[in-house]
Amino acid sequence: MTAPIHSIWLMPAADDSALLAGIVSELSQRFGTPLFTPHLTIAGDTDRPVTALASAIAEAAGEVTFFLEVVAGIETSEAFFRSFYARFAVSSPLAALKQRLDGQATEVFMPHVSLLYGPVEAGPKAQAADKISHALAGRSIRFDRLCVVTSGQDVPIDQWRVVETATLA
Repeated sequence: MTAPIHSIWLMPAADDSALLAGIVSELSQRFGTPLFTPHLTIAGDTDRPVTALASAIAEAAGEVTFFLEVVAGIETSEAFFRSFYARFAVSSPLAALKQRLDGQATEVFMPHVSLLYGPVEAGPKAQAADKISHALAGRSIRFDRLCVVTSGQDVPIDQWRVVETATLA
């Protein structure tokens, strides 16, 4: 039996979460793609025990206050989990959380909140990205908590579940 896979997500505050969830829902309906909770992945696909992850996010949340991040732009790609997303700069709070919670990562940290998962025809996706860019680019998103989530590339999206939460100081 394989160990459960979890991720650590940084979550937008309630108002921003509702805004982003509305965009995810609109795009999901328009393109027939999966629904998911908008989040910024700090550490993905780890088999570390939930107790260790819960302790790690609690400690980190005690040292980092809630913060605002400006949407640097809306971008698209061919990657399933980054088909359409809001990109952020690597700010001090984001870099600190990444280092503390995923310091062994080998990939380049590209903070983003995905807004659509899956393959979508390029033309209509570009049109949607342009529309969303007018609404989100330059807007500040408030992040206020870390979560341990049962999620990963091999976990069906409809089975992703928050199992632990820590509110930023």
